Amino acid sequence: MPIKYLSFPLIAILIWAFNTIVSKLSAGAIAPGVISFDRWLLAGLVMTPFMARKVWANRAIVRRHLLKIITFSMLGMVLFQSLAYYAAATTTATNMGLIGSLMPLTTMLLSTVFLHERPTPALVAGTALSIAGILVLVSKGAPLSLMSQGIVFGDGLMLIGTIAYGAYGVLLHKWPIPLPPWQLLYLQIVLAAFMLLPVFLLSPPSPITPQNLPLILFAGLFSSIIAGFFWMRGVVHLGANRAMLFMNLLPLLVALIAMVTLGEQLHAYHIAGGMVTLAGVLLAELPKLLRTASASSNDK
Repeated sequence: MPIKYLSFPLIAILIWAFNTIVSKLSAGAIAPGVISFDRWLLAGLVMTPFMARKVWANRAIVRRHLLKIITFSMLGMVLFQSLAYYAAATTTATNMGLIGSLMPLTTMLLSTVFLHERPTPALVAGTALSIAGILVLVSKGAPLSLMSQGIVFGDGLMLIGTIAYGAYGVLLHKWPIPLPPWQLLYLQIVLAAFMLLPVFLLSPPSPITPQNLPLILFAGLFSSIIAGFFWMRGVVHLGANRAMLFMNLLPLLVALIAMVTLGEQLHAYHIAGGMVTLAGVLLAELPKLLRTASASSNDK
C-alpha cells in the first residue's frame, strides 16, 4: 500500500486538530454565532462555482431527500461545530479533543438504537471504561465532586456536540442519499449557513478584524473543505474502517498542539482520564480492529 494513502486521513486529522485550537482561539476574538455562520458561508461561496450546476441537475433527488439532508446539516454542521465554539469559552482545547475522541464510540452506541445492531461485549465494556475516563477528565480527577458541583458548561456542550455527530454518522449510513459525496457536502454546508443566519443576526456585533480573519479562513477553507477532501480520499483508498482508526490520534495531537500554541498545562487527570477514555474506545473498536487486521493479512 503506497504511503501517500496513509497520509490522506492523517492530514485530515491534523487539520481537524488545529481546528480545535482555532475554536479555542476564537473565544473572545469573535462571537461563537458569528464564526459558526461565517465559516459555512465562506465554504459555501467557495464551492458554489463548482457545485451549484451539478446540484441543480440533481434537483429531483435533492427535493426527494431534502428533510434528510436538512437533518444531516443540523447534526453534523450546525450542532456539532457551533457547540464547539460556544464550549471554547469555558473549557480547554485539551478537554475538547479528549471529549471529541468519543465520536467513534457514540457512533457505535447509536448504531444499536437506529440500526438495531446487537451491542457486542467489547462495546459494553468499552462504553463503561470510556464513561469512567470522561468522569475523571471533566471532574479534574475527583469524580465524586460532580454530585455537588456538576461539570463545566463547555465540557457539557462538547458532550452534546459529540453525541450529535455520532447521530450524524449513523444516519448517513441509515439514510443513503444517491448523490456524489461532494454534492451532498455542499448541500449540507449551504443549509447550515441558512440555519445559522438567525443565530448570526442575534449575536453581538463581531466585526472581522486582522485577529479573527485567519480563524474564519482556516475554519471555512481548511477545516470545512480541504480536510474533507483528504478524508474522502483516505476512505476511498483505505476503507472507512481503516480511516476511522486515525481518529484516535485526534486527542493526542490536540493536546500537543495546545501545549505549544496555547500554553495549556497537561495535568495528571488529563493523562489518566484520556488514557482510560481512549482505552475504552479502542476496546469497543476491538472487533473492528481484528476484522481489519484479518482483511489486511488476507490481501497479502
